[in-house]
Amino acid sequence: MSTGEVLEVMKEAMFVAFELAGPLLIVSIVVGLIIAIFQAATQIHEQTLTFVPKLIVIAIVLVLLGPWMFNIFNDFIHKLFSIMAGL
Repeated sequence: MSTGEVLEVMKEAMFVAFELAGPLLIVSIVVGLIIAIFQAATQIHEQTLTFVPKLIVIAIVLVLLGPWMFNIFNDFIHKLFSIMAGL
């Protein structure tokens, strides 16, 4: 396996990681921002007020996007194993 092929596999692995983590991070940031604005407006600074809604929303996003995320990861693993089989 040449250096170029290894770099291509690493580039694709990084892209898959960003693609899988991106929706969860974006949703978490948006929920955190909304809660921070609510806390600033009401002056309620409770730690669980930020943690619990983020946890619930991330769980919902994982349930909704889980099959899509699994398919992306599954396609990458199949491609990786086919490359290893060709060695």
